[in-house]
Amino acid sequence: MQTSLPSPGTLRRLSFGLSDLAVIVGALFVLAVIAKVGSGAFVAFVPPKEVPSVSLDPRNLPYYAGRSTLRMFIALAASLVFTFVYGYAAARSRHAERVLIPLLDILQSVPVLGFLSITITGFIALFPGSLLGLEAASIFAIFTSQAWNMAFSFYQSLRTLPVDLSEATVAYGLSPWQRFVQLEVPAGMIGLVWNAMMSFGGGWFFVAASEAISVLNQSYTLPGIGSYVAQAVKEQNLAALGWSVLAMAVVIVLVDQLFWRPIVAWSDRFRLEQSASAEAPQSWLYDLLRASRLPRAIGRAWTPFGDALTGLLSSATRVKIPRIPGRKRVIAAEVAYNVLLVAIVVAVFVAGTRFVLANVGFGEVVKVAGLGLATLVRVIILLIIGTVIWTPIGVAIGFNPTLARRVQPIAQFLASFPANIIFPYATLVFIRFHVPINYGSVVLMGLGAQWYILFNSIAGAASIPTDLREMVDDLGLHGWDRWKRLIIPGIFSPWVTGGITASGGAWNASIVSEVVSWGATTLTATGLGSYIADATGKGDWARITLGVGMMSIYVVGVNRLFWRRLYALAESRYHL
Repeated sequence: MQTSLPSPGTLRRLSFGLSDLAVIVGALFVLAVIAKVGSGAFVAFVPPKEVPSVSLDPRNLPYYAGRSTLRMFIALAASLVFTFVYGYAAARSRHAERVLIPLLDILQSVPVLGFLSITITGFIALFPGSLLGLEAASIFAIFTSQAWNMAFSFYQSLRTLPVDLSEATVAYGLSPWQRFVQLEVPAGMIGLVWNAMMSFGGGWFFVAASEAISVLNQSYTLPGIGSYVAQAVKEQNLAALGWSVLAMAVVIVLVDQLFWRPIVAWSDRFRLEQSASAEAPQSWLYDLLRASRLPRAIGRAWTPFGDALTGLLSSATRVKIPRIPGRKRVIAAEVAYNVLLVAIVVAVFVAGTRFVLANVGFGEVVKVAGLGLATLVRVIILLIIGTVIWTPIGVAIGFNPTLARRVQPIAQFLASFPANIIFPYATLVFIRFHVPINYGSVVLMGLGAQWYILFNSIAGAASIPTDLREMVDDLGLHGWDRWKRLIIPGIFSPWVTGGITASGGAWNASIVSEVVSWGATTLTATGLGSYIADATGKGDWARITLGVGMMSIYVVGVNRLFWRRLYALAESRYHL
């Protein structure tokens, strides 16, 4: 009997290579780090017992950075789930959209300290006797700084889907689940990835506020790089601040190389175009995973379960054509819906107004409205400057993969680096050169909010099909003609998303930008952010409610009068 030998190709597929060994060792190392860092969240804690103070010994920084990074990724995972559910519901249901999008406007306008004031007691009660309550409150605070931007991005991508692809899903009879996984998620992937990077960077901005928590006259401190910075500022320890900057830089570079760069390279496959991009994004880790046999083996093992799950969800979401109700019934349902919505809004507004007026008086309301106007002026200045500076830069990066590969780590580093870590240095500059904080706070707000415009401009430019760029080149369009005919229509929808989220981020950042400290010296700007920060520290519920409510009114009003009209223009004119 003759024995056949396996072919060289089969041997290569069966052989165990260095890439497989590297993937196994890397995965085990990550799991070990998560287990080591995560175990610190399960210690006993009973209020008003204090958590052990943060040590400024630099040797503790790797552990503190690991704790903060783990919180960031947990919050990012929750934000992604929220994005898919919330963005899909808002984009697919006109009735839901009327509630969810205004609610999203309000949620992104509520400052992180506002959420902490409301939720921290509940989270502590949810996990009695454990530090998990404080951990959950911190993660939830980071979640509130990440989720809204991602939800807006996914909602915008669903509302601007290419018409021919939408019609194709109907022609092939795809179920809502199949349409979701085969069209809607892939179509929004590039924008979602870049906005997730921006949201992750924005989360670092509020790490200090979420780890060194001072609300309702109570102080809670969790081990982390944010609380390390807060302690260094309190002790005026410049050496510790320098170590924190170095640690933060190392964390950002590692996260970029080990997570975001592979994700960007993977997401390039979802470009909506007929010709391949001139040069795809590169990642050494992505190439390593593709060379390894283990991910493919896991994928093959999961395929039967994935197919069964897809079939189940497709059957469960199969569209059944309902009987169309009469016009009078539709009108009656619309009227009833609108009446109910208005009644809820009026009831909440009346209750909040009565509570505020009973405790602070009408004069305080007028004063806070003026403070909101001062902060609004700062936000407008920031948006104008950010658009003029970062939109052309974002387009240049998005159009040039080589430039993107070189600049992305720098942009990601600058966007992810928590600007409030350098606030103490800025405070020293303001004090030394007598810079009024009313002007300086615009710069501080911009350090955290301007990146939304840059990253959305990059995503918009990168999403413009290569064949359209080549056509414009063939027609010889340059300069303003190129911008008018190709670039502005191509990036308009993502730019609107960047503008609306930068606006919300700027309002939120005003909480930490209008009040900055160095030791015993505190600079306070005239604005709504400083008002809310002061009320939160004192535990003054009436003024917290007034400040957060006034900020919500400003944000929702600007979104309704300005940004929503731009969204409508993007949906009607500026999409493929």
